[in-house]
Amino acid sequence: MSSPEPLLEVRDLSVSFASAAGREQAVRGLGFSIAEGESLALVGESGCGKSTAALALMRLLPESAACTGMIRFAGRNVPELSAAEMRGLRARSMSMIFQEPMSSLNPVHRVGDQIVEVLRAHELLSREAARRRAVELLERVQIAEPARRFDDYPHQLSGGQRQRVMIAIAIACGPQLLIADEPTTALDVTVQAQVLALLDSLRRELRMALLLITHDLGVVAEYADRVLVMLNGSRVEEAATQRLFEAPAHRYSRQLLAASLHCQPVPVAPIGRSPRVLARGEAPLLEVDQLVVAYPRTRSVRANAVDGVSFVITAGETLGLIGESGCGKSTLARALMRLIPLHAGTIHFEGTEVGSLRERALGAFRQRVQMVFQDPYGSLNPRQSVGRILDTVLTVNRIGEPTDRAMHIDRLIEQVGLPADSRRRHPNEFSGGQRQRIAIARALLLKPALLVLDEPVSALDVSIQAQILDLLLELQRDLGLAYLFISHDLAVVRRMSDKVVVMRDGRFVEEGANPAIWEAPRHEYTQSLMAATPRVRWRVATGN
Repeated sequence: MSSPEPLLEVRDLSVSFASAAGREQAVRGLGFSIAEGESLALVGESGCGKSTAALALMRLLPESAACTGMIRFAGRNVPELSAAEMRGLRARSMSMIFQEPMSSLNPVHRVGDQIVEVLRAHELLSREAARRRAVELLERVQIAEPARRFDDYPHQLSGGQRQRVMIAIAIACGPQLLIADEPTTALDVTVQAQVLALLDSLRRELRMALLLITHDLGVVAEYADRVLVMLNGSRVEEAATQRLFEAPAHRYSRQLLAASLHCQPVPVAPIGRSPRVLARGEAPLLEVDQLVVAYPRTRSVRANAVDGVSFVITAGETLGLIGESGCGKSTLARALMRLIPLHAGTIHFEGTEVGSLRERALGAFRQRVQMVFQDPYGSLNPRQSVGRILDTVLTVNRIGEPTDRAMHIDRLIEQVGLPADSRRRHPNEFSGGQRQRIAIARALLLKPALLVLDEPVSALDVSIQAQILDLLLELQRDLGLAYLFISHDLAVVRRMSDKVVVMRDGRFVEEGANPAIWEAPRHEYTQSLMAATPRVRWRVATGN
């Protein structure tokens, strides 16, 4: 008996783009299939062609792209469909959701109206019927009070709620295939778990096939039936999920598994590291006591974004700070840098109380405490060369003559693993991981004692993430740096930290040493964070 025809079949798919040097190949001879109700994960690093392949399936590539090969969906040859037929196919049979819902939703229209627009364009529904159906869809994607939320604008929703709205739009007309392109990368661990569980339940309920594009192998292990691994536009391996994790055939697949912290059965703190005990008479590097940062809620009422937190960091130590978006992590980081006002509490750094210092007196403190942000491209001037960006820091702080500054910059560029010619290049000429290395080099220019690292690797691919974490550990060992490491990725915090604090609604709800806090979390919120982290259920083979 012959097997049923797959819902989607792709053969020899190739995509190239016009460039000044000719045509650049983004996808090379890609082939795969997806059955009805099946979940296929497409994994690989940024630039490998995952998203380009997905856009080719939807025929959403720009005019500069040349696309060849066979795409057969539900018995229809997709490249031969007319524009009108393709619009109908996208609405009723094949839908796509993207990584950043705020960029996909119209900010000037209510979210409910955006669902209604899709329904009325492709279904014979009155406005009232479409509204009722939109409210049902919002309820189906588990948005609380759907009738009230119908009239909200995108900015009034959280990131997870906006992604749920995008899912509601995508499933409005009952598609047979849903393409999800990095749908949870920017979300907290608990919200990520909720969105992925929702997609999985909808897939099973609607018998909908799912093409899940991701670089998170923990997500792949939990939600994919099969995995296709891409490298440089080509397929290097395809296998059932369990088989790929237990016996990866290709060296690149093994490298990805080895780099993923989610695939390491017992992630541990750096070898030989444990929380430091202060010597008699030794003061902490940083001591924060009962810190409060408040924002006005009304003219007479303030809301505490940071609500009476206290902690210490000793020289050479890493304190990991975890919690969901909106809990106050980044507000705390900005307060420590004295970038926003404090309302109560004290900050002592190297024995000096800096929380009450006036702006003009903060120069010495800010040389000793530097910050690295999540998005290095947003914090680097795109119009300046790397050399100019770094030299400006030294010039403003009146450090060294031009020749000495150039030598110092060259040493730092080498120390953070950047190419020797980096000084002459601009930020857009570097990859995401290289740009983060530039940001780290800039933070190190003034020889600080403490780095505040705010989600420094959350936007990076798994292997690049591993490289940056290894670099930070190496720099800490060589330079004696202390870190405040802020992240919503528990595996990353566990890898990096000596001590960990858990933040919720502006307060610390739990703190402890690494690894004890992971082995026996006391607070129910900490337990919920750990329960939401994607898990690999099999023994992972990562050898070369």
